[in-house]
Amino acid sequence: MSTSTRGPLAWGLDALDHVGEMSLFTLAALRGAFGRAGAGLVPLLASIGVGSIPVILITGTFIGMVLAVQAYDQFAAIGLATRLGSIINISVVKELGPVLAGVMLAGRVGSAMAAELATMRVTDQVDALSCLGADPVQHLVSPRVVACVLLIPLLTVLANFMGVLGGAFISIWVYRIDAHFYWQNTQGQITLWDLTAGLVKPTFFGLAIAVISCHRGLKGDPGAEGVGRAATKAFVASFIAILALDFFLGMLLNNFQRVMWPNGRSPI
Repeated sequence: MSTSTRGPLAWGLDALDHVGEMSLFTLAALRGAFGRAGAGLVPLLASIGVGSIPVILITGTFIGMVLAVQAYDQFAAIGLATRLGSIINISVVKELGPVLAGVMLAGRVGSAMAAELATMRVTDQVDALSCLGADPVQHLVSPRVVACVLLIPLLTVLANFMGVLGGAFISIWVYRIDAHFYWQNTQGQITLWDLTAGLVKPTFFGLAIAVISCHRGLKGDPGAEGVGRAATKAFVASFIAILALDFFLGMLLNNFQRVMWPNGRSPI
């Protein structure tokens, strides 16, 4: 068999092996999450949740402000400047808030988890846990999975809230849109289904960030260079996973909405 035909086959087998390894790793982490994942969870909640609040608040604010700046001219040209708030709020809640918050947390939280676990692997702390009869995945990965799944949706809520306020600030105080009509035209534009869909995505984003980052950390190469490479690979893989999940979850949720409410948007 020639090299040209073996190359794609070998690549496909490696990809299949990686998918299987990640699947087993995810199942082991989720199984541990229902066991003793509460051990050491509080410090993780503080570092992942409280430590990420300033970054999320700043990111969310600028998301709304940038949307207002980019969309104002088009809306004002057709006399719909007072309806600018509806498109800003829907875009933030359903799409930009979850995705950009997830990307920021992948950079801050995911890279830190990968570097921490890679350092523990380099210093033989992971091997020490195994020698003591403890499961490294249950003790090191599962608490981080629980923390990310619980906190990233809550942090997304903060990003959405600040995005709405940021868009309103630019629209009302910079572009001088009447505040009464701005807020009046936003009422009823975001339904409970929109809020639910906007929280389903970051839940899966949190799971992907935690699993990918921990896997990269535990499988990192030895040495200081390996730690840095593990953090970089964790962020890049998490970023790609967030975009892929956003696409597939968006299609799934939109199709579900069409099936449940074929005559229009959700009434709730």
